[in-house]
Amino acid sequence: MNIIFASAPSQNEFLAELLKKNVRWNCVNAFHMDEYVGLDKDAPQGFGNFLKEKLFTKVSCREVHYLDGNAPDPEKECERYAALLEKYPTDIVCLGIGENTHLAFNDPHAADFNDPKIVKVVALDQHTRLQQLNDGCFANMYEVPTHALTITIPALFKSHYAYAVAPGELKANAIYHTVNSEINEDHPSTILRRHKHAVLFIDEK
Repeated sequence: MNIIFASAPSQNEFLAELLKKNVRWNCVNAFHMDEYVGLDKDAPQGFGNFLKEKLFTKVSCREVHYLDGNAPDPEKECERYAALLEKYPTDIVCLGIGENTHLAFNDPHAADFNDPKIVKVVALDQHTRLQQLNDGCFANMYEVPTHALTITIPALFKSHYAYAVAPGELKANAIYHTVNSEINEDHPSTILRRHKHAVLFIDEK
């Protein structure tokens, strides 16, 4: 089974609960859906490092595949990771929804529902960078990276099942648009309404 995981404080409770479940981790090939460009390889804010701490060091996956935000050639790194995703077609994607409704790092300005790429380099918009600061991941905006590698929306959409976990008051506006706004790239998460097996998990209030 091939699973893509999101990396964000909003996923903490989900990952903690997942560890309590009887999952056959030795059958899982794990991926993460995005990574900052240019962070120190050991930086705790790195999404691969986040998942390593929260999940991958606590279970024994069959394989874990990391995106390298420090690769000398980011475009070639995107191609390398894309080839892995083609080799291991996604069964499940566990994702979050950004405050600006982004999926992975497909911000509204970069989201493309018909993107020909599987993984790409993107410039992060100001709202997304501010969210990383408000989440307590960075001390100031100067530390927040300006670019990232991300799996594209069509690639995420190929998963058989999509589970979106978006708790917290700060996500209320994004959830409203996800459920009610017109399905288009202005609000990338609206595309989840076209997935045959997408489930959205939010707070009761």
